[in-house]
This record gives sequence, C-alpha cells and structure tokens, in this order.
Amino acid sequence: MKIKDITNYLEELAPLSYAEDFDNVGLLVGNYATEVTGVLVTLDTLEETVDEAIAKNCNLIVSFHPIIFGGLKKINGNNYVERVVLKAIKNDIAIYATHTALDNTHLGVSAKMCEVLGIENPQVLIPKETFSDKNIGMGMIGELPSAITEDAFLKLVKNKFKTGCVRHSNKLDKKIKKVAVLGGSGSFAIKNAIQQKADAYVSADFKYHEFFKAENKILLTDVGHYESEQFTKNLLVEYLSKKFTKFAVILSEKSTNPIYYF
Repeated sequence: MKIKDITNYLEELAPLSYAEDFDNVGLLVGNYATEVTGVLVTLDTLEETVDEAIAKNCNLIVSFHPIIFGGLKKINGNNYVERVVLKAIKNDIAIYATHTALDNTHLGVSAKMCEVLGIENPQVLIPKETFSDKNIGMGMIGELPSAITEDAFLKLVKNKFKTGCVRHSNKLDKKIKKVAVLGGSGSFAIKNAIQQKADAYVSADFKYHEFFKAENKILLTDVGHYESEQFTKNLLVEYLSKKFTKFAVILSEKSTNPIYYF
C-alpha cells in the first residue's frame, strides 16, 4: 500500500479542491510512491509528533493543520516549522494535511462538532460560492433535541469540549435550541449565524470587539481553537480504519494545544 492510496481515499472525504485559496493542503513532505508502514493521525505536526511517528513505526503523518503554511525560503532549523520539516525528511516521514478541505466537507470538522453536542439535522452554515452543491461549505447549523437554558448550554459546551473556560457574550435570558458551529477561527461567520436565527454560535478565536457583534441576538461562545477542532483526528482515524486494515492507523496520544489555563 502506497501513500497515494491513502491520500486518494482521504480526498474522497475531503477533496483538495474544497480547500480555501489561502490554504496549503495535500502532501507537504514525502513521496506518493512510498510504501506505508503505518499512519499517525494528529491535529498539528510538531517535533514530538514526528518522534511519536518514529516510535510507532508510522511513516505517514496525517495532520489537520499544515505545518508548512507560508512560503519556506530556508530550512535551517531556526524555528519549529523548519525543525519539523528537517526531522521528517531525515527520518523518511511523510506529512499530509487536510485543513480547510476537511472544514468545507459535509462530514468534516463542523459535522463532528455537531455530533459531539448532539445537534440534529445539521446543514451547512455558509455554502462555498464556487460550488453548486450546498453541502460544501464552512460551519453547520442545526437543533438540539430540546431547548435548554443558557447556563445549561454553556455547561454542555464546556463539558463536551473539555475546555478550561468558555468565553461568551451577554446572556439573553432565553432558551437555546438552534445552534451554529464552526471549528477554528470563526468570527467571520457571526453574521451568518445571526441571519439564520441561531440561538447560540460555538466557535473560537473571537476578539474583544467581536463579542459586541452579538447585539443581543445570539449567545456567542468561544471554546478555544484547539478545543473546537480536537475531535477532528478521531474523525480521520475512524474514516481511515474502515478502509485500511493491513497496517496501523494510530490516533496521536500527544496534545498539541499550545494554550494552557491557570
């Protein structure tokens, strides 16, 4: 089994054409013709991730975030990106990233968030304009099985996403039923969540002034970037394990969250 066989199957779930123009997805390090010994699935590829792949005899890392995002003009090991790439090349470890290709697929990041929260009948929040298929796009919106109080909702979100805290906008003293979600930095979709009359919006990386955009119309909840996307690697392991059984598909044990709570 070659790397190309793995990536072809990944691209059935998340075609690279779904990715945003600014993104860097696909095989970032390595050769498609290499025989696969094992696959390590992670959210981020760090030096310790490459070490884990070596220890577990995995020569392909499937990562959500791309370790190479901007242009690399030198690879001297002067920063963490260069060190990861150098270590991967030295140890014949290939790195593949899905990022916004998986964000934009109907069964991707936001769908997994809906599953975790128990949101029913989710639909795409922002369909991708370049595709006629309305199942392609960022974020999802659906309904909880029953309406709950804002405090109960915030507790649900905190518990399900295992976060140290949930930053949120002013509570409106109304029940939460219709919920929008978007993994990662999602402030750009606040207006879409409001337009579609969501009672609450779960995402990450909201800046101070962006909380004012709630305008007493929605409960904005920021669970943290890593926290909102943490289940993505489970999604990928489940998907790959159904197809490939002749070698190990391993969920990385390492937390790559760079943020801690005191």
